[in-house]
Amino acid sequence: MVFVIGAACVDVTDRSCVDECPVDCVYEGDRKLYIHPEECIDCGACAPVCPVEAISRDATASSEHYADAVRFFYEPLASRAGPVGAPGGAAVVGRVGVDTPAVGALARREL
Repeated sequence: MVFVIGAACVDVTDRSCVDECPVDCVYEGDRKLYIHPEECIDCGACAPVCPVEAISRDATASSEHYADAVRFFYEPLASRAGPVGAPGGAAVVGRVGVDTPAVGALARREL
């Protein structure tokens, strides 16, 4: 079981979770952050620092947010040559700059 970042993060991307994660498994899309499902060690350090409470423990591998994270890492997305895969840390990759179709379909949030 891993942690996932839900829709409350869209257009917020506070990055507190990035700073708190001891294994560097929180990656930045364009409008949302994503936790790598294989790199996450299930420590939970990210959840309490999220200002919008977007991070939760994934109860099932078929959940909407877990499936979206898998898409982000393992399926080619628009404006990206191939999948991110399992690079071994967000710092290695840097800002990915694209999101999954599910996030792209959401209306932009005015902050």
